[in-house]
Amino acid sequence: MAADLTGTAKQLAEKMQVPSSNPTEAPDPIKILYGTRNPPPFKENNIFPIEWRVETPKMMEIYDGARDPGWAPNRLPWDTLDANAFTLDQRYALAYWWSLLSVFDSSGPAVFARAMIHTYEAHEEDPVRKCFFSVTRDEVNHEEICQRAIQALTPNGPLGYEPETPLGKLARNNVLWYYHNGGRYWEGYKKAVGKYPLAILFTSFLMGEVASATLFHGMYQRTTIPVFKEAFKNVGKDEARHMGICLAILERLLPKLTDEMREQITKQLRAGYVFLSGILYEPPDQFWELPETWRPAHRLLEDVARDAGLGILTLEERRDNWRAAVLKMKGLLEPYGVAFPAIPEIGIDGQTVAFDPADIIPVF
Repeated sequence: MAADLTGTAKQLAEKMQVPSSNPTEAPDPIKILYGTRNPPPFKENNIFPIEWRVETPKMMEIYDGARDPGWAPNRLPWDTLDANAFTLDQRYALAYWWSLLSVFDSSGPAVFARAMIHTYEAHEEDPVRKCFFSVTRDEVNHEEICQRAIQALTPNGPLGYEPETPLGKLARNNVLWYYHNGGRYWEGYKKAVGKYPLAILFTSFLMGEVASATLFHGMYQRTTIPVFKEAFKNVGKDEARHMGICLAILERLLPKLTDEMREQITKQLRAGYVFLSGILYEPPDQFWELPETWRPAHRLLEDVARDAGLGILTLEERRDNWRAAVLKMKGLLEPYGVAFPAIPEIGIDGQTVAFDPADIIPVF
């Protein structure tokens, strides 16, 4: 009996042996299969294994529509922008506004690229990853508009040139301070983006998209400079599509919020107001580190740029537009139990929340 068992075991072992390396002998997949084993478990926050789930078909439709945005910065009528048609201070003031916008629009590619990587690490569905890719591409286009406008008006700007007037020197100093604050935002964003669920990220991003759509629509209506009018129109279309992306994913995520997520969203909405007011309204003190000279110089420069035809809205108009955009966010989120933060600066009642300047994730 023992001999029979030994013989049977020997036969099984022979069957499980890896095939010989004889090139004339075809491998037997069944024999190979007996020797396979699984690798160690995949580590958390790794982009592998790759898969292509689709849970939100609407987002794939939006991505398909975004494959060709229908415009490109290099095809805008830049030849119509004659720097010599403006005074020196007007050129400084126009370039100054685009430089402030670049704090938001030129950080966009890096911000969304980092977020796109995070969606791979979190193994989000395929359309989410693709939509983040399309937004990253759009933000590169928006950055290029800032680049082209600044270079046309102040070659080597916004910092690598020597202004010839007091207003020009104020412009460069103000931009330097805004870039200082942009650097602080980026350091906080890098640490924050990986620790939040997708619902919180998308809520924060949506606030930025609502804000930017509001800004570019107003600028498009007011500017008298042809290439800038065309730029604002196209960027506004992109931002409207970005809003659609955010809304599509939030339709799926908002009903699943936990109480902790709701509390985090409330805080991030306040943070979004503070950060985005740097271009939508006026920079509040809660985050922005600015010298006493910054605001009076900023108002002077805005007045000159407005007179040059840029179409900058008045402070009161910007406050009203910002308030309308925030109320849209409030109407969207409150039905899901999200307490809206108080924003007394623009007349919004709500919950008073603490603000942590090191924990800002909104993007324009």
